[in-house]
Amino acid sequence: MIGLTLTMISEVFVGLLLLLGAVFVLTASIGMLRFPDVYTRMHSASKAGTLGSGIALLALALHSGEFDVFSRALAGIIFFLLTTPVTAHLVAKAAYSTGTKPWKGTVIDEYADSMEKNSDHK
Repeated sequence: MIGLTLTMISEVFVGLLLLLGAVFVLTASIGMLRFPDVYTRMHSASKAGTLGSGIALLALALHSGEFDVFSRALAGIIFFLLTTPVTAHLVAKAAYSTGTKPWKGTVIDEYADSMEKNSDHK
């Protein structure tokens, strides 16, 4: 027998979760640096950043083994999942309303189409 205990297996699993979370956060950081406009940067930060931090909090919750830490980490994950999409939407809407143009390679501007339809009905 190799001598793997349940503790060793859980430590490896937590380490893999932390590594996966770090990869997602790194991906979000690279997207913030490389993407051409505020809309694509916001998308990168909101999607990959939320997933990366959520996975890291899950690793914390599993590693601690205490209910208090687990419940706080779970609350943090839920908080990230509920607030990040709203924040990203508000940042994009604020950028659009101040006249920040999308990248010239953007093919479809659905918000402009929506604004035209709403202005026609008034």
